[in-house]
Amino acid sequence: MSAVGTPVPVGRRSALVLGAASVAGLMMLVWPLLVQAEAGARVQPPFLFLVLLPVVLAVVVAELSEGGLDARALAVLGVLTAVNAVLRGMGAGVAGLELVFFLLILAGRVFGPGFGFVLGALSLFAGALLTAGVGPWLPYQMLVSAWVGLGAGLLPRRVLGRPVTGRGEIALLAAYGVLAAYVYGLLLNLQGWPYLLGIGIPGVDGQGLMFVPGDPLHENLGRFLVYTIVTSTTSWDTGRAITTALAVVLLGPSVLVTLRRAARRARVVRA
Repeated sequence: MSAVGTPVPVGRRSALVLGAASVAGLMMLVWPLLVQAEAGARVQPPFLFLVLLPVVLAVVVAELSEGGLDARALAVLGVLTAVNAVLRGMGAGVAGLELVFFLLILAGRVFGPGFGFVLGALSLFAGALLTAGVGPWLPYQMLVSAWVGLGAGLLPRRVLGRPVTGRGEIALLAAYGVLAAYVYGLLLNLQGWPYLLGIGIPGVDGQGLMFVPGDPLHENLGRFLVYTIVTSTTSWDTGRAITTALAVVLLGPSVLVTLRRAARRARVVRA
């Protein structure tokens, strides 16, 4: 009997490398909140981290791909990366119109968490090259997008002993798309927020939203949450969530069928 295998299987060693890279990336996002600094001092971004993160991502991609990608699976990865890069160029996140996560979530669901992680990182990288969006923020975008693909691949296949298929699967993926859209915005805000010197928002005390080195963690987190709600949650992130959910509901069934056909042809393992 044959079963469809994931083009990028996550073995024990790959899982350890992926976990280490994710922990390192998370530390790069939250380190300003954990560092001990004198009150009033400026916190400078760790440029060494910006150099190390692409290297870590490259190691993860190589580790996940070692022995896991045949020629057909590699071709599928290349096609999906190119399509996602074009989709990013069509919206580029303007007003929250973001179609990248729609295809990323569906691909992660079909091909598995390893494939989703690699596709998420490569899609944002290719999209940045296409839209001239390369900058110090790109490694963070690649990492968080990789987490989105990884999470899609880890969504449950069965609930209460029954397989999740049909409308139930679409509802699950749409709900995950909404959650991923908000988490993506939250984490990327955390990347840049500690370095803002002034926040000009009409009707809002900008000084009360700034990161204050040396303040207790809970106070800085409170400011950050208010900053995120005011600047992105009610606008950009909500637009991304609505766009992703609608795309999954309207196009998800047909795209899932196409991706599963590609998965069967890309790599088959014997059970």
